Amino acid sequence: MEFSGTKDYISTLDLTVAVNASIALEKPLLVKGEPGTGKTELARQIAKSLNLEIIEWSIKSTTKAQQGLYEYDAVSRLRDSQLGDERIKDIGNYIKRGKIWDSFNSKKKSVLLIDEIDKADIEFPNDLLQELDKMEFYVYETGQVIKAKNRPIVIITSNNEKELPEAFLRRCFFHYIQFPDIDTLKKIVKVHFPDIKKNLLESALKKFFQIRDVPGLKKKPSTSEALDWIKLLLVEDLDASDLKLNSENILPKLYGALIKNEQDIQLFDQIAFMSRSDI
Repeated sequence: MEFSGTKDYISTLDLTVAVNASIALEKPLLVKGEPGTGKTELARQIAKSLNLEIIEWSIKSTTKAQQGLYEYDAVSRLRDSQLGDERIKDIGNYIKRGKIWDSFNSKKKSVLLIDEIDKADIEFPNDLLQELDKMEFYVYETGQVIKAKNRPIVIITSNNEKELPEAFLRRCFFHYIQFPDIDTLKKIVKVHFPDIKKNLLESALKKFFQIRDVPGLKKKPSTSEALDWIKLLLVEDLDASDLKLNSENILPKLYGALIKNEQDIQLFDQIAFMSRSDI
């Protein structure tokens, strides 16, 4: 079982090596990188490439580790007992399976995506150490031990919003997705827009990287935002000449797909003003 990318996903050599190493070691793959660099999509493409089911668990600030295993609905059971419902005789009727349980219970090997783990509180990763390590957990209400029928491929993503515990990191294989260079980004764009004209592609990416390289930028545009911008350029039927800049306007057309806050727009206005002053 080996991942080598797909026709819809450009995987660099180091990323491919990391995915296959985590599969061979049977350890979760912890993937970090800027937002929009394809971390979530990686898990989906691994599943697609290996013809496996994907089970996605998107983490929020309020998510608790227990929810990934199971939840016991005591309130519903109390209500049903007051109504004389026969379902209360089986406590299992009030156990809601979580995404980890679903992956453990899958008849075939699956891909389990734990997406944006850094959104949860600091104890969240530690609360899953044993379960992901031993591939089993105990259901206290029913006395069951749930063991993985087929060990899932676990992909964990992080946007680096907070540091993860060392004990958790030791149990993972780690990979940081570097922002793609211009040649890699060209390949990514061509996957999505195979008919894009060469001169438009080169001009658009040149402008894109010029924007990313501006010192003091609060939020650098991501790969996904580059794709959104290029899609708009194609929808509007613009060409390379439409992207030419001048001292009056140093931002390209439809820049709202790339620049997402007023501070960065003001930064470019200041740069334009300074450019005019130097003339």
